[in-house]
Amino acid sequence: MKLKTKLTLGVGLLFLLIVLLSVIGSVYINKLKSDTEKILTANYNSLEFSKNMLLALDNIDTDSAIAVKDFQKNNKLQEKNLTEFGEREATQNLNLHFNSYLKGATHEKEKLIREDLAKIMSLNMKGIERKSDVAIITAENATFWIVSLGTVCFLIAFTLLFNLPQTIAEPINQLTFSIRQIADKNYSERVHFKGSEEFNSLAESFNVMAEKLQEYESSSLSKQLMEKKRIETLVNNMHDAVIGLDENHFIYMINDEALKITNLHKEEIIGKTAHEVAVNNDLLRELLKNIEHPVKDPIKIVRDNKENYFEQDIIPINITKTGEKEKKYIGKVILLRNITPFKELDFAKTNFIATISHELKTPISAIKMGVQLLGNKKFGALNEQQEELLKSINEDGQRLLDITGELLNLSQVESGNIRLTVEKCSPKEIVQTAVKNVEKLAEQKNISIQSEYLLGEGDFVAADFDKTVWVMNNFLTNAIKHSFQDEAIRIKVEKWDALIQFSITDTGSGIDEKYHRQIFDRYFQVPGEHQNGTGLGLAISKNFIEKQNGEIGVKSSPNNGSTFYFRLPVG
Repeated sequence: MKLKTKLTLGVGLLFLLIVLLSVIGSVYINKLKSDTEKILTANYNSLEFSKNMLLALDNIDTDSAIAVKDFQKNNKLQEKNLTEFGEREATQNLNLHFNSYLKGATHEKEKLIREDLAKIMSLNMKGIERKSDVAIITAENATFWIVSLGTVCFLIAFTLLFNLPQTIAEPINQLTFSIRQIADKNYSERVHFKGSEEFNSLAESFNVMAEKLQEYESSSLSKQLMEKKRIETLVNNMHDAVIGLDENHFIYMINDEALKITNLHKEEIIGKTAHEVAVNNDLLRELLKNIEHPVKDPIKIVRDNKENYFEQDIIPINITKTGEKEKKYIGKVILLRNITPFKELDFAKTNFIATISHELKTPISAIKMGVQLLGNKKFGALNEQQEELLKSINEDGQRLLDITGELLNLSQVESGNIRLTVEKCSPKEIVQTAVKNVEKLAEQKNISIQSEYLLGEGDFVAADFDKTVWVMNNFLTNAIKHSFQDEAIRIKVEKWDALIQFSITDTGSGIDEKYHRQIFDRYFQVPGEHQNGTGLGLAISKNFIEKQNGEIGVKSSPNNGSTFYFRLPVG
């Protein structure tokens, strides 16, 4: 419980009890006052009136007129002050006896008058005694309640007097001692309060401060400067460009490699915002443009009349301060990784593949021509073994020709030299051309190819006809290869929002979902299958479709066949 809550409850209760004590005291005092006033105004006055009437009765013989008048005056006052039971009857008897006395005074009549007055006085004396007893009971009740509440107030005040100072003073003394320890550089000192939440929060804040001071003390300034110098030297000797920005995009660090490729000077940019520097620097402006969403393609920078390639990487910097639990963002680092040597090797590989593929295509075509001539039997008849051998040579030659074609397409993809002729094409014509190309392959496994067109007559697609047919050929060839004997392959062409979707569904063994992302990567082949391809067809297909602003994908699961599809814009 908080100390403030304890104080509020204790003092608040004491205050309420004091208010209650005051109220009860006021009530009982007013009651006593009322009882006293009743005695004075009722019974005491009646006694006074009766005493005056007795005196007047005694003076009737000496001064008859004045005494009678005085008697009658007090009698009328008595008639207006009838408060006790039986007092009215006694007063009426007094009037009768006095009137009779005035008509003829006798000793017996005077005696009756005195008896009436004595009775009135007796009734009022008993009333005084009774009301006095009530006042005594009231006073006793008042004394009881006042003493009881006073005792409770005393106990609460006594408890607060002995506990409150100790509750406050003990943590303060402990904190004062710990502060002196910290002042003496004993930063391992910690405080642990028990009780109120305020002192617990104070102890936690103090311990965090002590922990930070201890951390600061454990690392001297010289060590910090040495570490800073070591890190700066390490960063400056990196072959990658490094630019450090704080949370407000102020440049606080830039290494030599970054200065070289940006043609900047360190003393001119440190402490300035990156956007301020980017106004007069094209490269930095391009880097900031991609800072939220870094591009995947390498950035080409010409330096010393040579093309250099860099991969941009944005690394956010988050730290957890001492004594805190949540991470805090303090900036980011722009890292330009130099991949020029790898890019040069990649270009060399691409050129080598293109050259070899081009050089192989001519002799392979010549072999195919020779096989075709031998197959026509223009140079004589062939026996059964020769025909079998010739068939094998023809199949291997065709496979080599397909591979060289894929390698040539790959070299175009990697070099970026793909020439696309995007025009308005008939989806039906694309499908029919691709189906015609694979008819003989499908006949070998007795596989039928069924086409379904869910399009209007005026629906065209914006595509490169040859490249799109190549992708359809690749999908159909794979579908035939993985389908079972005597099955059917379904081709469906349909409208998909502002795109036209081509899908090819086979009845093969299917592809596990974990391979769906990798299946369009170069050289990837699904594990466990009979491999007789290069693993390039789907990668090239993906590039052909995406270059035409299309989409490509696969839907498949084990033992349920596969559906490969691509979508191209409506023409």
